[in-house]
Amino acid sequence: MNNVSITDTVWFDTESNRLRLIDQTKLPGELCILSLSTVEEMEHAIRTLQVRGAPAIGVAAAIGLAVLAREMRPFDEALLLEYAGRLKATRPTAVNLAWAVDRMLAGPRNPEGLACAAMAIWEEDIATCRAIGGHGSVLLRDGDAVLTHCNAGRLATVRYGTALAPVYVAAEQGKQVRVYADETRPLLQGARLTACELHAAGIPVTLLCDNMAAALLQSGAVAAVLVGADRVARNGDAANKIGSLGLSILARHFGVPFYVCAPFSTIDFACADGEAIPIEHRAPEEVTEIWYKTPMAPAGIEVFNPAFDIIPHENITAFVTERGVIQPDNLSN
Repeated sequence: MNNVSITDTVWFDTESNRLRLIDQTKLPGELCILSLSTVEEMEHAIRTLQVRGAPAIGVAAAIGLAVLAREMRPFDEALLLEYAGRLKATRPTAVNLAWAVDRMLAGPRNPEGLACAAMAIWEEDIATCRAIGGHGSVLLRDGDAVLTHCNAGRLATVRYGTALAPVYVAAEQGKQVRVYADETRPLLQGARLTACELHAAGIPVTLLCDNMAAALLQSGAVAAVLVGADRVARNGDAANKIGSLGLSILARHFGVPFYVCAPFSTIDFACADGEAIPIEHRAPEEVTEIWYKTPMAPAGIEVFNPAFDIIPHENITAFVTERGVIQPDNLSN
């Protein structure tokens, strides 16, 4: 993996009419490209985190619908709506998934129109994340170090990422920025994915266990915390990977700016506050046995395994979006 160049995470192979994506469950050991053409394959890919990251799963669902429409002989709008509902149901917390599917259905419901809409969403994701990076890079100085949690980089979007977009754009500008990456229990997205993509891109990266973040922030080595978001409520509360709440509390305690980097489409204006955001709970096996051939905990033990927690708006310094840097109180404006 050391010599692998990770660029696009998900794309539309229009010639073979396939949804193609990097299987993130195989990283960092193997770069495996999946080629999907059925709704069952797409549901499995999203639900099992072969594709993950709020923007990436939205783009994957959009391309997936276009692929499914082009596979129909003849085209069946009722079946398309069934497929759309099935894809939306795979991950409840990330608002980009429902947003992308709804946008696909809002335009022409025919194979050609859906293909054009999917490509537009794909292209916009690249431009949006590059814009997030441009606005966020202004917040970073040459020589800064940042702390991030989970993976909100290239692997979570089509290309640039959200939380890591400022780092990639800063590197394009000639700035040296170091990233500290939490390993992110229980699925180790920080260790397997963030460290992997940054190392492949030549960005200095240091990996730490989640319970070492307090000591790192206390040391004064970190200039800012950068995280993504799967859904942002109207009042500025934000849902992100489990562990983000704790980081926001630590950052506030130690006086370190805490930035949430996300596309504007991540804001759910129908959701009043964090209490209204649905939180996905995942299989207990992710905690008890996934990483070892022998169990890591007693058989039958009860497990608390929420995939996300809620960052209260008062802990967020600002949101970095494609529209600029926005204070939590100003989101609705």
